[in-house]
Amino acid sequence: MEQKNGSSFTGFILLGFSDRPQLELVLFVVLLMFYLFTLLGNATIIALSHLDPHLQTPMYFFLSNLSFLDLCYTTSTVPQLLVHLRTADKSISFGGCVTQLFLSLGLGGTECILLGVMAFDRYAAICKPLQYTVIMHPRLCALMASASWFVGFANSLLETVLIFLVPLCGRNKIDHFFCEVPPLLKLACVDTTVYESEIFFFSMIFLIIPLALITFSYGRIVRAVLRIKSASGQRKAFGTCGSHITVVSLFYGTAIYAYLQPSDNHSQDQAKFVSLFYTIITPMVNPVIYTLRNKDMTGAMKKVLARVHDSR
Repeated sequence: MEQKNGSSFTGFILLGFSDRPQLELVLFVVLLMFYLFTLLGNATIIALSHLDPHLQTPMYFFLSNLSFLDLCYTTSTVPQLLVHLRTADKSISFGGCVTQLFLSLGLGGTECILLGVMAFDRYAAICKPLQYTVIMHPRLCALMASASWFVGFANSLLETVLIFLVPLCGRNKIDHFFCEVPPLLKLACVDTTVYESEIFFFSMIFLIIPLALITFSYGRIVRAVLRIKSASGQRKAFGTCGSHITVVSLFYGTAIYAYLQPSDNHSQDQAKFVSLFYTIITPMVNPVIYTLRNKDMTGAMKKVLARVHDSR
Protein backbone atom coordinates (compact mmCIF):
# COMPACT_ATOMS: atom_id res chain seq x y z
CA MET A 1 0.00 0.00 0.00
CA GLU A 2 1.14 3.51 -0.72
CA GLN A 3 1.91 5.72 2.21
CA LYS A 4 0.36 9.18 2.14
CA ASN A 5 1.49 12.14 4.25
CA GLY A 6 3.61 9.82 6.39
CA SER A 7 0.85 7.89 8.17
CA SER A 8 -2.34 7.25 6.17
CA PHE A 9 -3.05 4.16 4.04
CA THR A 10 -5.45 3.05 1.38
CA GLY A 11 -5.91 -0.26 3.20
CA PHE A 12 -4.54 -3.20 5.14
CA ILE A 13 -3.83 -6.89 4.52
CA LEU A 14 -5.39 -9.30 7.01
CA LEU A 15 -3.04 -12.28 7.09
CA GLY A 16 -5.51 -14.38 9.06
CA PHE A 17 -4.78 -18.09 8.60
CA SER A 18 -2.99 -17.72 5.24
CA ASP A 19 0.12 -19.33 6.77
CA ARG A 20 -1.95 -22.52 7.18
CA PRO A 21 -3.67 -22.99 3.80
CA GLN A 22 -4.54 -26.60 4.66
CA LEU A 23 -6.79 -25.31 7.45
CA GLU A 24 -8.65 -22.68 5.44
CA LEU A 25 -11.26 -24.98 3.85
CA VAL A 26 -11.94 -26.76 7.15
CA LEU A 27 -12.25 -23.44 8.97
CA PHE A 28 -14.56 -22.10 6.28
CA VAL A 29 -16.99 -25.02 6.61
CA VAL A 30 -16.91 -25.08 10.42
CA LEU A 31 -17.21 -21.31 10.84
CA LEU A 32 -20.01 -21.08 8.27
CA MET A 33 -22.01 -23.69 10.22
CA PHE A 34 -21.27 -21.92 13.53
CA TYR A 35 -22.27 -18.56 12.06
CA LEU A 36 -25.60 -19.92 10.78
CA PHE A 37 -26.30 -21.50 14.20
CA THR A 38 -25.44 -18.16 15.85
CA LEU A 39 -27.88 -16.30 13.61
CA LEU A 40 -30.62 -18.87 14.18
CA GLY A 41 -30.15 -19.18 17.95
CA ASN A 42 -29.97 -15.48 18.76
CA ALA A 43 -32.75 -14.54 16.34
CA THR A 44 -34.92 -17.21 18.03
CA ILE A 45 -34.37 -15.69 21.48
CA ILE A 46 -35.21 -12.19 20.20
CA ALA A 47 -38.36 -13.44 18.46
CA LEU A 48 -39.56 -15.49 21.45
CA SER A 49 -38.96 -12.60 23.84
CA HIS A 50 -41.27 -10.43 21.73
CA LEU A 51 -43.89 -13.04 20.80
CA ASP A 52 -44.56 -14.67 24.19
CA PRO A 53 -46.23 -12.37 26.77
CA HIS A 54 -44.74 -14.46 29.61
CA LEU A 55 -41.25 -13.52 28.42
CA GLN A 56 -41.86 -9.77 28.37
CA THR A 57 -40.04 -9.24 31.65
CA PRO A 58 -36.81 -7.36 32.53
CA MET A 59 -34.76 -10.57 32.41
CA TYR A 60 -35.78 -11.38 28.85
CA PHE A 61 -35.60 -7.74 27.79
CA PHE A 62 -31.91 -7.74 28.70
CA LEU A 63 -31.44 -11.21 27.21
CA SER A 64 -32.86 -10.04 23.86
CA ASN A 65 -30.44 -7.09 24.01
CA LEU A 66 -27.60 -9.55 24.59
CA SER A 67 -28.75 -11.71 21.67
CA PHE A 68 -28.96 -8.70 19.34
CA LEU A 69 -25.50 -7.63 20.50
CA ASP A 70 -24.09 -11.11 19.78
CA LEU A 71 -25.64 -11.07 16.30
CA CYS A 72 -24.00 -7.72 15.56
CA TYR A 73 -20.66 -8.73 17.06
CA THR A 74 -20.39 -11.92 15.05
CA THR A 75 -21.58 -10.25 11.85
CA SER A 76 -18.95 -7.50 12.21
CA THR A 77 -16.13 -10.02 11.69
CA VAL A 78 -17.20 -13.49 10.54
CA PRO A 79 -18.66 -12.79 7.04
CA GLN A 80 -15.45 -11.05 6.01
CA LEU A 81 -13.37 -13.89 7.47
CA LEU A 82 -15.40 -16.42 5.46
CA VAL A 83 -14.71 -14.47 2.26
CA HIS A 84 -10.99 -14.26 3.03
CA LEU A 85 -10.81 -18.00 3.70
CA ARG A 86 -12.01 -18.72 0.14
CA THR A 87 -10.25 -15.98 -1.85
CA ALA A 88 -6.68 -14.86 -2.42
CA ASP A 89 -7.54 -11.23 -1.71
CA LYS A 90 -7.10 -10.62 2.04
CA SER A 91 -7.36 -6.84 1.91
CA ILE A 92 -9.56 -4.51 3.92
CA SER A 93 -9.91 -0.79 3.29
CA PHE A 94 -8.68 1.75 5.82
CA GLY A 95 -12.26 2.84 6.49
CA GLY A 96 -13.37 -0.78 6.77
CA CYS A 97 -10.67 -1.48 9.35
CA VAL A 98 -11.59 1.61 11.39
CA THR A 99 -15.28 0.63 11.28
CA GLN A 100 -14.55 -2.98 12.25
CA LEU A 101 -12.40 -1.95 15.21
CA PHE A 102 -15.00 0.61 16.34
CA LEU A 103 -17.82 -1.95 16.18
CA SER A 104 -15.92 -4.78 17.88
CA LEU A 105 -14.72 -2.54 20.73
CA GLY A 106 -18.15 -0.92 21.10
CA LEU A 107 -20.04 -4.20 21.15
CA GLY A 108 -17.50 -5.82 23.49
CA GLY A 109 -17.68 -2.87 25.92
CA THR A 110 -21.48 -2.89 25.77
CA GLU A 111 -21.54 -6.60 26.60
CA CYS A 112 -19.33 -6.03 29.65
CA ILE A 113 -21.78 -3.47 31.03
CA LEU A 114 -24.88 -5.40 29.98
CA LEU A 115 -23.73 -8.54 31.81
CA GLY A 116 -23.33 -6.41 34.95
CA VAL A 117 -26.85 -5.00 34.49
CA MET A 118 -28.22 -8.53 34.06
CA ALA A 119 -26.54 -9.57 37.33
CA PHE A 120 -28.20 -6.62 39.10
CA ASP A 121 -31.55 -7.76 37.66
CA ARG A 122 -31.05 -11.24 39.15
CA TYR A 123 -30.06 -9.66 42.49
CA ALA A 124 -33.27 -7.59 42.54
CA ALA A 125 -35.40 -10.61 41.57
CA ILE A 126 -33.98 -12.93 44.26
CA CYS A 127 -33.02 -10.56 47.09
CA LYS A 128 -35.85 -8.03 46.69
CA PRO A 129 -38.74 -10.09 45.28
CA LEU A 130 -41.52 -7.92 46.75
CA GLN A 131 -40.00 -4.71 45.37
CA TYR A 132 -38.79 -6.26 42.09
CA THR A 133 -41.43 -4.76 39.82
CA VAL A 134 -40.90 -1.35 41.40
CA ILE A 135 -37.09 -1.53 41.20
CA MET A 136 -36.92 -2.95 37.66
CA HIS A 137 -39.45 -0.58 36.16
CA PRO A 138 -39.65 -0.77 32.32
CA ARG A 139 -38.39 2.81 32.07
CA LEU A 140 -35.36 2.01 34.25
CA CYS A 141 -34.67 -1.16 32.23
CA ALA A 142 -34.72 0.84 28.98
CA LEU A 143 -32.45 3.47 30.55
CA MET A 144 -29.90 0.89 31.76
CA ALA A 145 -29.86 -0.88 28.39
CA SER A 146 -29.47 2.42 26.52
CA ALA A 147 -26.70 3.52 28.89
CA SER A 148 -24.86 0.22 28.27
CA TRP A 149 -24.89 0.81 24.52
CA PHE A 150 -23.98 4.50 24.81
CA VAL A 151 -21.07 4.05 27.22
CA GLY A 152 -19.75 1.03 25.30
CA PHE A 153 -19.59 2.93 22.02
CA ALA A 154 -18.35 6.17 23.59
CA ASN A 155 -15.37 4.24 24.97
CA SER A 156 -14.92 2.55 21.60
CA LEU A 157 -14.77 5.91 19.83
CA LEU A 158 -12.04 7.07 22.22
CA GLU A 159 -9.99 3.87 21.89
CA THR A 160 -10.36 3.75 18.10
CA VAL A 161 -9.08 7.33 17.78
CA LEU A 162 -6.13 6.48 20.07
CA ILE A 163 -5.22 3.41 18.01
CA PHE A 164 -5.24 5.19 14.67
CA LEU A 165 -3.17 8.08 16.01
CA VAL A 166 -0.25 5.66 16.30
CA PRO A 167 2.25 6.18 13.42
CA LEU A 168 2.47 3.04 11.26
CA CYS A 169 5.15 4.24 8.80
CA GLY A 170 3.80 2.30 5.82
CA ARG A 171 3.22 -1.03 7.58
CA ASN A 172 -0.09 -2.57 6.59
CA LYS A 173 0.06 -6.35 7.15
CA ILE A 174 -2.09 -7.27 10.17
CA ASP A 175 -1.27 -10.71 11.56
CA HIS A 176 -4.89 -11.44 12.45
CA PHE A 177 -8.23 -12.21 10.78
CA PHE A 178 -9.84 -8.89 11.75
CA CYS A 179 -8.79 -5.43 12.91
CA GLU A 180 -8.13 -5.78 16.63
CA VAL A 181 -6.12 -3.70 19.09
CA PRO A 182 -3.05 -5.90 19.85
CA PRO A 183 -2.12 -6.75 16.22
CA LEU A 184 -2.72 -3.15 15.12
CA LEU A 185 -0.34 -1.87 17.81
CA LYS A 186 2.31 -4.29 16.54
CA LEU A 187 2.36 -2.36 13.25
CA ALA A 188 3.56 0.79 15.00
CA CYS A 189 7.01 2.15 14.18
CA VAL A 190 7.26 4.01 17.51
CA ASP A 191 7.27 3.01 21.16
CA THR A 192 3.66 2.10 22.02
CA THR A 193 4.08 1.89 25.80
CA VAL A 194 1.96 4.99 26.45
CA TYR A 195 -0.78 3.82 24.04
CA GLU A 196 -0.79 0.34 25.56
CA SER A 197 -1.03 1.79 29.08
CA GLU A 198 -4.00 3.97 28.10
CA ILE A 199 -5.80 1.07 26.40
CA PHE A 200 -5.00 -1.24 29.34
CA PHE A 201 -6.51 1.38 31.68
CA PHE A 202 -9.75 1.62 29.69
CA SER A 203 -9.92 -2.17 29.35
CA MET A 204 -9.52 -2.53 33.11
CA ILE A 205 -12.40 -0.13 33.71
CA PHE A 206 -14.71 -1.97 31.32
CA LEU A 207 -13.79 -5.39 32.67
CA ILE A 208 -13.27 -4.82 36.37
CA ILE A 209 -16.15 -2.45 37.26
CA PRO A 210 -18.92 -4.63 35.73
CA LEU A 211 -17.18 -7.73 37.11
CA ALA A 212 -17.20 -6.13 40.58
CA LEU A 213 -20.95 -5.47 40.21
CA ILE A 214 -21.49 -9.08 39.14
CA THR A 215 -19.43 -10.39 42.06
CA PHE A 216 -21.29 -8.15 44.54
CA SER A 217 -24.69 -9.13 43.12
CA TYR A 218 -23.99 -12.85 43.25
CA GLY A 219 -22.42 -12.58 46.68
CA ARG A 220 -25.70 -11.13 47.96
CA ILE A 221 -27.69 -13.70 45.97
CA VAL A 222 -25.78 -16.63 47.50
CA ARG A 223 -26.39 -15.27 51.01
CA ALA A 224 -30.10 -14.83 50.28
CA VAL A 225 -30.46 -18.29 48.74
CA LEU A 226 -28.69 -20.01 51.63
CA ARG A 227 -31.35 -18.58 53.94
CA ILE A 228 -34.03 -20.49 52.01
CA LYS A 229 -34.87 -23.58 54.06
CA SER A 230 -36.23 -25.73 51.24
CA ALA A 231 -33.72 -27.52 49.00
CA SER A 232 -36.07 -27.22 46.00
CA GLY A 233 -36.32 -23.46 46.60
CA GLN A 234 -32.55 -23.17 46.64
CA ARG A 235 -32.23 -25.16 43.40
CA LYS A 236 -34.85 -22.98 41.71
CA ALA A 237 -33.13 -19.76 42.82
CA PHE A 238 -29.70 -20.95 41.72
CA GLY A 239 -31.19 -22.28 38.48
CA THR A 240 -32.32 -18.81 37.42
CA CYS A 241 -28.72 -17.59 37.78
CA GLY A 242 -26.84 -20.58 36.38
CA SER A 243 -27.13 -19.56 32.73
CA HIS A 244 -25.93 -16.03 33.41
CA ILE A 245 -22.95 -17.22 35.47
CA THR A 246 -21.94 -19.59 32.64
CA VAL A 247 -22.12 -16.80 30.03
CA VAL A 248 -20.18 -14.41 32.29
CA SER A 249 -17.45 -17.03 32.79
CA LEU A 250 -17.08 -17.63 29.05
CA PHE A 251 -17.04 -13.95 28.14
CA TYR A 252 -14.79 -12.65 30.90
CA GLY A 253 -12.42 -15.62 30.73
CA THR A 254 -11.59 -15.02 27.07
CA ALA A 255 -11.66 -11.21 27.38
CA ILE A 256 -9.19 -11.18 30.28
CA TYR A 257 -6.93 -13.63 28.44
CA ALA A 258 -7.00 -11.52 25.26
CA TYR A 259 -6.74 -8.00 26.67
CA LEU A 260 -5.21 -8.08 30.15
CA GLN A 261 -2.41 -10.56 29.52
CA PRO A 262 0.94 -9.19 28.29
CA SER A 263 1.25 -9.83 24.56
CA ASP A 264 4.63 -11.55 25.00
CA ASN A 265 3.00 -14.31 27.08
CA HIS A 266 1.23 -16.00 24.17
CA SER A 267 1.80 -16.55 20.46
CA GLN A 268 -0.14 -14.84 17.70
CA ASP A 269 -1.67 -18.19 16.71
CA GLN A 270 -3.06 -18.54 20.23
CA ALA A 271 -4.43 -15.01 20.02
CA LYS A 272 -6.23 -15.81 16.77
CA PHE A 273 -7.92 -18.91 18.16
CA VAL A 274 -8.89 -17.08 21.37
CA SER A 275 -10.42 -14.37 19.17
CA LEU A 276 -12.30 -17.04 17.23
CA PHE A 277 -13.70 -18.25 20.53
CA TYR A 278 -15.21 -14.93 21.62
CA THR A 279 -16.25 -13.77 18.14
CA ILE A 280 -18.11 -16.94 17.08
CA ILE A 281 -18.13 -19.69 19.74
CA THR A 282 -19.44 -17.62 22.68
CA PRO A 283 -22.22 -15.91 20.67
CA MET A 284 -23.23 -19.33 19.32
CA VAL A 285 -23.41 -21.12 22.68
CA ASN A 286 -25.14 -18.29 24.58
CA PRO A 287 -28.60 -19.13 23.12
CA VAL A 288 -28.00 -22.84 23.83
CA ILE A 289 -27.11 -22.09 27.45
CA TYR A 290 -30.16 -19.89 27.99
CA THR A 291 -32.66 -22.15 26.25
CA LEU A 292 -31.53 -25.53 27.60
CA ARG A 293 -31.38 -24.27 31.20
CA ASN A 294 -34.56 -22.19 31.03
CA LYS A 295 -38.03 -23.77 31.26
CA ASP A 296 -39.77 -20.51 30.29
CA MET A 297 -37.77 -20.27 27.07
CA THR A 298 -38.22 -23.92 26.12
CA GLY A 299 -41.94 -23.66 26.95
CA ALA A 300 -42.29 -20.58 24.73
CA MET A 301 -40.49 -22.39 21.92
CA LYS A 302 -42.87 -25.36 22.17
CA LYS A 303 -45.87 -23.01 22.04
CA VAL A 304 -44.60 -21.28 18.91
CA LEU A 305 -43.84 -24.61 17.21
CA ALA A 306 -47.31 -25.88 18.16
CA ARG A 307 -48.91 -22.79 16.61
CA VAL A 308 -46.92 -23.27 13.42
CA HIS A 309 -47.95 -26.93 13.28
CA ASP A 310 -51.64 -26.14 13.92
CA SER A 311 -51.71 -23.45 11.24
CA ARG A 312 -50.72 -25.95 8.53
